[in-house]
Amino acid sequence: MRRISIFGATGSIGQSTIDLIKRAPDAYHVVALTGGRNIAQLARDAIDLKAEIAVTGFETCLSDLQNALAGTGIEVAAGPQALIEAADRPTDWVMSAIVGAAGLAPGLHALRHGGVLALANKESLVTAGPLLKSEAAKYGATILPVDSEHSAVFQALVGEDISRVERIIITASGGALRTWPLEKLATATVAEACTHPNWDMGQRITIDSASMFNKAMELIETKEFFGVSADQIEVLVHPQSLVHALVGFVDGAIMAHMGPHDMRHAIGYALHWPQREKLPVERLDLAKIGQLEFSAPDLQRWPALRLADEVIRRGGLSGAIFNAAKECALDLFLAGEIGFQDMAQVVELVLNRHWQNSAGSHKFDVIPLDDVLKADHTARVWARECAKTLHN
Repeated sequence: MRRISIFGATGSIGQSTIDLIKRAPDAYHVVALTGGRNIAQLARDAIDLKAEIAVTGFETCLSDLQNALAGTGIEVAAGPQALIEAADRPTDWVMSAIVGAAGLAPGLHALRHGGVLALANKESLVTAGPLLKSEAAKYGATILPVDSEHSAVFQALVGEDISRVERIIITASGGALRTWPLEKLATATVAEACTHPNWDMGQRITIDSASMFNKAMELIETKEFFGVSADQIEVLVHPQSLVHALVGFVDGAIMAHMGPHDMRHAIGYALHWPQREKLPVERLDLAKIGQLEFSAPDLQRWPALRLADEVIRRGGLSGAIFNAAKECALDLFLAGEIGFQDMAQVVELVLNRHWQNSAGSHKFDVIPLDDVLKADHTARVWARECAKTLHN
């Protein structure tokens, strides 16, 4: 029986993971489930899966979780330190699906068990990729991608020599505003940016899809996961979201990975790796689909892609600065303090400030966690300052 933990259990990735676990309950012993403010869902899942401990990341929610699990024998805890302590419990397989930089520290601690870290938390690799990989190597752990794009690349590379890869192409749906006239984007509201054509995702991820910041993060992830250069990574707009990624080789061949709009495929692949097992996902009917659309991304419409390319080239703390500024800019957009297009301007201003202060450093060394967290804090302060200058 495999010991597993799910960090970010109440989100869409966590819920899809739990769906797969519940289909084979005798195969798994659930150690820890963690969530945010959705205490009712967290408590239900903890009871159903007989978890050892349930943790909410918010200390203010502790009493609610205690009340919901009273008499069950399930341990209860709350706060960032409790998340880390839960990650310190021995496991064979961990789903890292906490949204944001808050997922980095628990993921690092989970690697110390030498098992599998199924990584859905983009921020971990974007902010501290070399550190994460160094910890995995130190403890003999394996990091498996759960983003559909990186899982697709990983699967396409099975049995292949990475040195024979010429390019990696990840696809993007284009999000809710893909067909809007450029001049209209400045007036886009939160509600308008929140309607994804293909995926049922949370508010923040859906807006990141519309701005392409989600894809920008995935570009940086691609560099960290597979060790390729910025010149080898491309984005292709593919509205149907059925081809998740393509890998081009030096002989001109391209291997594409296709799959339905269902994250259980990438999750299931990581859960059962290195084997493949039957999964409860739709089987594609290519004759019914008929045609697939592809187009090059417009960098005027999606400047986040241009910024990500520069982040990859500069390295160092650029990823941590980029992620923090992006998260803060999104907060400001949600609060109505800046416009949709202002988000990319804020991030660019923060990055330029960082690069000026760091004298153009291009280091790719393993950076300590404390330095990453300091950069994260600094970038958020700068983002709020930069936002105030936009329309003055």
